[in-house]
Amino acid sequence: MKVGVVGTGGMGNAHARQYHKMSEVELGYYERNLGRGETFRQNWGAHLCNSIEELLDWADVIDVCLPTDAHPEFAHRVIEAGKPLFLEKPIARTVDAAQAIVDAAKAANVPLMIGHVVRYFPEFALARQMVQSGSVGKPAAIRTRRGGPAPTGSSGWFMDHSRSGGVLLDLAIHDFDWLQWTFGDVKFLYSRSVGATTGHGPDYALTTLTFESGAVAHVEATWMDPGGFRTYFDIAGSEGLLEFDSKKTPALKTVTTESSSYEPSLAPFDDPYFLELSAFLASVQTGSPVPITGEDGLVALKIALAALESAKTGKVVTL
Repeated sequence: MKVGVVGTGGMGNAHARQYHKMSEVELGYYERNLGRGETFRQNWGAHLCNSIEELLDWADVIDVCLPTDAHPEFAHRVIEAGKPLFLEKPIARTVDAAQAIVDAAKAANVPLMIGHVVRYFPEFALARQMVQSGSVGKPAAIRTRRGGPAPTGSSGWFMDHSRSGGVLLDLAIHDFDWLQWTFGDVKFLYSRSVGATTGHGPDYALTTLTFESGAVAHVEATWMDPGGFRTYFDIAGSEGLLEFDSKKTPALKTVTTESSSYEPSLAPFDDPYFLELSAFLASVQTGSPVPITGEDGLVALKIALAALESAKTGKVVTL
């Protein structure tokens, strides 16, 4: 299968690293930044396409790893070409743009999967499984925490919240998606955010979600932690408590006179990005529904934008 990647920045390379493990995949790419594209080609042995049209002709499926505000333009071009589309999260910057992508894919009968990869992280997948099986009884209170230092991205696009949406739309949306998937519909929420008032730069947000079930979630997301990236959750229910903290996960640490590093705790084929992209390609090959649909991406986006609205207005927002 020929996989065409659009965008060879952080996520484009993260995805290419996984495709490189798949013997059945031939990787191609299109990149406007020639220097970055050449590095991508050298790293992954990918086939260079000099235009999006050439990539669409060459590829069987397309993987879009561009800044959020560029998603609609390229998503519609892929859909119009009739090629299955993997689109990184968030699906788009606005609800209208996201809905248009979902509607176009449905009308064209084009498979569309959104990259909410947290569903494939083993701790989060197992926690959902345990909640669904009743291991903690009736869920009452959930806390999540995600973040680290501020990302920059090409031309500093992450720090321009008109493009990225800030930490709520780009980072907390991971937890919003997982929480909705695990605990059901959100009834209303309240959020505060540093970036909601500045509109640019590093960001921190704290959001309280109340679910239709009555459970309450406390969601912390930050681009203002120089101590390194960390994820955390705990789930309290009538029958027990689940807790995970990435800072406490055992790992092999290698220390030399020059540096120290942690070895990955997962085998190469258990990497969440590998599982996510493999599931997408399998659904394309078999004609089965994609695991994370455009509608799933739209729901997560609506929660994130509601949180952003709450942070800007200082009011509770009902979904």
